[in-house]
Amino acid sequence: MKVDQRASVIASGEIEVAADPEVVWEVMTAIDRWPDWNPDVKSASLVGTLAPGSRFSWKAGPGTITSKISQVERLRTLAWTGRSFGINAVHVWVLETRDGKTVVQTEESWEGLLVRLFGSVMRKMLQRSIDAGLLHLKTEAERRANL
Repeated sequence: MKVDQRASVIASGEIEVAADPEVVWEVMTAIDRWPDWNPDVKSASLVGTLAPGSRFSWKAGPGTITSKISQVERLRTLAWTGRSFGINAVHVWVLETRDGKTVVQTEESWEGLLVRLFGSVMRKMLQRSIDAGLLHLKTEAERRANL
């Protein structure tokens, strides 16, 4: 799965994590536990199992986001779509093992009226979120790897 390349706003990032992909995957996919390691996520709740078609709700910033998992490829790819405040989002995580570490790549696209009206502000907001999320993920995965 890929983000919407025609979207008004797209942001991406990459980080190297000194942990095995299994550890990174465990942190990423335990959606109900996101608030434990990412202070930007106030709540998160997965309905059912981690599988395409499953839904989860989460609160980050001012609104609650309703998301639907679109792709799960264990230890490799996690993708979902989401909607909040009329913004349609597509988010993709990809893991790759490189030199004994896990490289995490993530990309998200936003489309909708608000995004088109406030594109520059929204782009900066999304990029800050991507960058912060990657740092929080790295910190938690490396903490768990060193237990």
